[in-house]
Amino acid sequence: MHNYLISQKELEKFKGFLEKRGIKLEKFYSKGTTSLIFLGKERNKEVIIKLERLDTPRKNLQREANILRVLKGHEISPLLIDYGIFENREFLVREFAIGEPLLYTTPEKDHLLQILEETYKLDLLGIDHGQIQGGKHIIIGDHVWIIDFEKASLRRKPKNVTTAMAMIFLNNNVISKRVREKFKINPMFLETLRKELKQYKETKNIEKIKELLCGL
Repeated sequence: MHNYLISQKELEKFKGFLEKRGIKLEKFYSKGTTSLIFLGKERNKEVIIKLERLDTPRKNLQREANILRVLKGHEISPLLIDYGIFENREFLVREFAIGEPLLYTTPEKDHLLQILEETYKLDLLGIDHGQIQGGKHIIIGDHVWIIDFEKASLRRKPKNVTTAMAMIFLNNNVISKRVREKFKINPMFLETLRKELKQYKETKNIEKIKELLCGL
């Protein structure tokens, strides 16, 4: 599937390059818009390896690496392992996020509270993720992880909390449908949430939203 984007010879060179940095590339995982994504190991840790596609319309991995450095210690996204250049292509290695994308699973209450806390931290750090609304970049497992900051920005006004809460509760999509059914959410809850999100935009205080979620 990825052979037309990287030859076997190039792939073997990349594997050798990574091995010298203590990283083992194991297998192809998926094809992104701007990168080829592989699974691998760094010591005993599972990692994701992104290698810039030659036909990419934009270079984003350095931006993602810089944001992952800012996020270190905040327990929002898996740790950055390595970033650099391989034969004029950017590459990035980070720890693997164990779990399922929110788009394909139904969260528990603890997950919803974690999503609120983590998106709040992003807002406070001044980072707008930019792709939270699709549900593919929030990983639900023993811990909630937010991944893939290639399109994130430190310049845009962050709206991670409002975007995430709208996706999960207010908008009409498969995620909100599952959540409303699981928690038997009524119109009064939704109206109160709308009001509190509007207040949040002004106050940047999530306590009322947290109280709402704790009551589910």
